[in-house]
Amino acid sequence: MDQVNIRTKKRTELIDMTSTVKKIVEKTGIKSGVCYVYVPHTTAGITINENADPSVADDIRTHLNKLVPSGGSYTHTEGNADAHIKSTLVGCSKTILVQNGNLLLGTWQGIFFCEFDGPRNRRVYVKVIAG
Repeated sequence: MDQVNIRTKKRTELIDMTSTVKKIVEKTGIKSGVCYVYVPHTTAGITINENADPSVADDIRTHLNKLVPSGGSYTHTEGNADAHIKSTLVGCSKTILVQNGNLLLGTWQGIFFCEFDGPRNRRVYVKVIAG
């Protein structure tokens, strides 16, 4: 299992980590199996979406902030209830198939770390299993 450290710079942001995960898969030498990407934080997440046009990630971030605003009337009083909700909506893990030593992503797909309560130092775990 590999650990990826990420330093976020904004309260909410999506960071493309596709190339990092690809390098981890290549390093294992596994040709066929699955790759698990997991975030052990309750105010962050992982998603797969288009990474060819950066406006897609901007739109996701913008509209999640509109859907779940930081200034909402929440009972959780630490000031980050919106981040917990966004993390629940996005999810904390993804499973990606590995075929011929490559992540089986669509042409336009990328893997994004989603920060909802930054800036922070974060961890992402990546595990590749043959199968």
